[in-house]
Amino acid sequence: MPERRCAITWAEDGVIRIDGPAAGPAFTRAVLDVAGAVLTWPVLGPTGWPAAEIHDVGQAQQWLWAVYGEGTAAAVDAFASGAPAAAEPVLPEQPTALAEAAAHLALGHWAARWWPTSHLDGIPALEPDVLGLELAALTHKCQQLFDESSELEGTELLEEHLAALDPLIRWRRSAAPPRQLDRVLRLIDDAADNAGLDGESLRHLRSALEQDHRPAATTATPLDLAELFVRQQEFALAAGSSRITTGRVIARGSGTNDWCRYPPGFVDAAENAVSWTAFALGAGRRIEVEVVADIAAPTGGVHLAAEVHVDGGPPNRVLLPRQEDMWAGRADLDIPASTTPGIEVGILLPGFDPGPGADDRAAREAVRALARHRLDVAAAPHDNEAAHPDHPFLAEIVAANAVEEDF
Repeated sequence: MPERRCAITWAEDGVIRIDGPAAGPAFTRAVLDVAGAVLTWPVLGPTGWPAAEIHDVGQAQQWLWAVYGEGTAAAVDAFASGAPAAAEPVLPEQPTALAEAAAHLALGHWAARWWPTSHLDGIPALEPDVLGLELAALTHKCQQLFDESSELEGTELLEEHLAALDPLIRWRRSAAPPRQLDRVLRLIDDAADNAGLDGESLRHLRSALEQDHRPAATTATPLDLAELFVRQQEFALAAGSSRITTGRVIARGSGTNDWCRYPPGFVDAAENAVSWTAFALGAGRRIEVEVVADIAAPTGGVHLAAEVHVDGGPPNRVLLPRQEDMWAGRADLDIPASTTPGIEVGILLPGFDPGPGADDRAAREAVRALARHRLDVAAAPHDNEAAHPDHPFLAEIVAANAVEEDF
C-alpha cells in the first residue's frame, strides 16, 4: 500500500491547515470544534482523516498525534515554530481509533443539524433526545479532543436529553437491543459521574448497569420502539388548499428549498416543499406561496419569508406565518398585465439567512440518498456492526423501525 501523506500549509489569517477530502456545501460537511482547531469531514463519500484548521497549536497538540499520528503532530509544531518540515508527513495506514470516533461524533452533530426530515420524501425525523444522549456519550468517549468549555457542552447535552434515558434502559432489557446501546449507556453513566450529575433517572441507570440482569433474547419482552419513544407523529397534509385568492392563474411552480437559509426543524426537506401560484386580479398581480412545515416547526412568534424575483429583478419579500402544517402568505406584485412573468421563489428566515447559495439540488438529493441508505442499514439486524464502520445511531434505529407506522 502506498504511503499517504498530508499537506500542511499556512493560511493568510495565520491558521495552520491540514488538507483533507474536499467538501461541498455546508450541509455536506460534518464539523467538530475541538481544542485549538476545527475538524471537517465530508458526509458524502468515505471519511478517514479530517481536514483541520488549527488556530492554537499548543491546545491542538493534546490530540494531534492521536488523530493524525506523531509525524503530523511534529510537522505542525515545526510550522508553528517557523521551521516547516522538508517533506509532508506520512499518515498511519488506517485512521486511528480517535479519528474514527471523532468522525462518528461529527456525523452525529451533522445529523442533528442537517438530517433531511421529510414527510413528502418519506424520511422520518430522528428522536432528538435519543440522538442527544448518544452525542453526549460520544463526546465523553472523545474527551481527549476537547477543552473544558467543550466538555461542559457535553454535560449540557446530557442534562438536556435525559428524558430518553429511561426508555433506553427499557430497550436494553428487550429481546434484541442493538450492540452499541450498552456501550452508550455505560459512557453516559461515566460522563454523569465525572460531571457530578445526579437524579432519579441517572440512579436508575447506575442500578441497571450494576445489576446487569438482562434477560435472554428468548425470554425478553419484544418492544415497539414507536411506542417506547413517544413523539409527535400526527403529521398530515392539510385537506385542500388554504388559498383564498380568486382570480385567473397566470403562472405556478415550485420554489427553491435551500436548507442553509433557515434553521433546522422549520421546513420539510423535500425539493418540492415550496410551491407558488401567481394570479391576475383585474389589472393587478398577486403571488401566493406555500411551504410544507416540518413537524417540529414553531407555531407562533416567528415568520418565514419568501424571496420572490420577477424576471430577474430585485427581490420582493412575502411574509409566511405558520398556518397548521404550512407556512403560507401572499403579496401583490408589480408585473405588467401584458407579460407572462418569469418568477423565482426561495424561502428564508429573516435574521438567520446567510444569503442564497449555489444551486445545490444534486447535493441535496445525495444527502437524501444517504439518509435512506443509513435507515436501510439501521433497519437490518444489529449484530454486524463490525461490517459498518459508520454504524447507525440509536436514533436512526428508532426511526427505521417506526418508519412504516409514520409513513
